[in-house]
Amino acid sequence: MKTSLVFAAILALCAPLASHADTYAAATVGASTAAEKFDIGPMLVERHGSRGSPMIFIAGLSGGPYVWDDAVREFGKDHVLYLVTLPGFDGRPAASGDLVAGSDQWIGELIASRKLVRPVLVGHSLGGIFSIAYAEKHADQIGGVVAIDGLPVFPGTENMTLEQRTAIAATMKQRMAGITRAAFEAQQKTYMRGPGGASDPVTADALAARNARSDPAAVTDYMTQVLALDLRGGLPAIKVPVLVIAPFNEADMKAAGMPMTAATKTAYYTGLMAGTPKLTVVPVSPSRHFAMFDQPQQVTDAIRAYLKTL
Repeated sequence: MKTSLVFAAILALCAPLASHADTYAAATVGASTAAEKFDIGPMLVERHGSRGSPMIFIAGLSGGPYVWDDAVREFGKDHVLYLVTLPGFDGRPAASGDLVAGSDQWIGELIASRKLVRPVLVGHSLGGIFSIAYAEKHADQIGGVVAIDGLPVFPGTENMTLEQRTAIAATMKQRMAGITRAAFEAQQKTYMRGPGGASDPVTADALAARNARSDPAAVTDYMTQVLALDLRGGLPAIKVPVLVIAPFNEADMKAAGMPMTAATKTAYYTGLMAGTPKLTVVPVSPSRHFAMFDQPQQVTDAIRAYLKTL
């Protein structure tokens, strides 16, 4: 991938917009009703379902449990689902410090407090990164990992030094400093309508409206910490099967001037995950970053096929 394009994409996510956000259409996401809600430290957890093996779902940057509505419908009858909302997202108070280590602690507390037997971690984007990080240290506690467009290193930065990635993170943090709530809301809408969001504009706007409930400073903290992260050295320690779902949208690739096919993107993701003992990478197309909204059936089929191998 072209580093300049990746850098531009990162800055696009963080560039403050001066205009006020539009009035969004009524949300089409977040319709699932939880059987139970409880806190694990600063993390909110929703439980869906009452029987079957456990699955823990972790949303991506700014996201909440509403991104998993389809998963609740598809897997809630056969599994007990735990949908987590990280601190700072979807109206939750933010947490400070090392958020990667924090997520590791909170997920561990969830597993221990509920006595979950080898749950499967399912994460989207940031949630996928945190799932991979947890699996590297605690593979004996879980049954597997599904990462939907979540990788051990930020795509396009894999050949950069830590200093270079840290510099990008610092630029991003500077651009986000002092962003107003209105600018953050507008930014979310613009971003969600692009390659990092969903293809359907109504869905994109509904997701943006919910994501805009997050704390802009917390969003920046998560992003800057993840940009400096490189988990590739720990991948051989993941002894459980790992499924990586790789969304691909040819139109977006062409618009960005990147000559990539679904096959080459799959190969690229496979390379970034090199060293993982039990790895499957499945392309989902045509799809933007939120594959569970763009291609819900493909995502469900891939996860079901994966669960049968466990």
